[in-house]
Amino acid sequence: MGAAGADTPPAARPLPEALPPPLPNFFEFLAPEQWTAIDLISDLHLCESMPRTFAAFAHHVRETPADAVFVLGDLFEVWVGDDARARPFEARCVDALADAASRRVLGIMVGNRDFLLGSAMLRASGAVGLPDPTVLKAWGQRVLLSHGDALCLDDLPYQAFRQEVRSPAWQQSFLQRPLAERLEIAAQMRRASEARRRFDGDVASDADAGEAVRWMHAMGTSELVHGHTHRPGSNTLAPGFKRHVLSDWDLDTAAGPPAARAEVLRLSRDGFQRLPPLAG
Repeated sequence: MGAAGADTPPAARPLPEALPPPLPNFFEFLAPEQWTAIDLISDLHLCESMPRTFAAFAHHVRETPADAVFVLGDLFEVWVGDDARARPFEARCVDALADAASRRVLGIMVGNRDFLLGSAMLRASGAVGLPDPTVLKAWGQRVLLSHGDALCLDDLPYQAFRQEVRSPAWQQSFLQRPLAERLEIAAQMRRASEARRRFDGDVASDADAGEAVRWMHAMGTSELVHGHTHRPGSNTLAPGFKRHVLSDWDLDTAAGPPAARAEVLRLSRDGFQRLPPLAG
């Protein structure tokens, strides 16, 4: 007689379980003990057509009493390379960021719309680059910070796209194109993405709870902060594991869904607090 299961029809054999994706590289940021607060924001999508949002952001990062502001991705609506910082609106953003960085620590993590933001832009703005994900160690707390797009495992088309455009070969080829051509390609990508989201109903854009808990367990954290999904709120993913989702910013929408919105998640010794940005 052959080996056990050798005569089992192929269709009757159980399929092998899919292996989980490899864990990312984790980095740590140690906050100085004398700090009192850190402001966490994301998904501002700054662009020239949203002047109120830009003004609110620039005022908050200039005047906040927090010791640091960490932007967890999608600071810009689109970023096609650090040479874009010479364009008029982007140059205004650089000035606002540099002014803020002269007053407090400014950390920037890239997101799915500005993943090409690189070292030249960080130097020009005085910001510190925050790898995704980063474990923030502050006042005896360990908090996992991420933009969140890598956790949206059910969005298979996006994950395939993300793997392609995050490769050094793709980025090198793209950045060799003229700036005007890169801007047009980015505009085409945005139009295609918005059309797909309308068709899909955006049902796959939430973070996978199991994967998020796996990340948190691997790094010994009980709390996760991420953006990307534009679904602000806090909830328990599993016993002992909680996440806080950051709000996107849009103060230029006059009426209709979604309503104008902006929010800061402040971390202090006492925990998390959701606040509106400082009024100008």
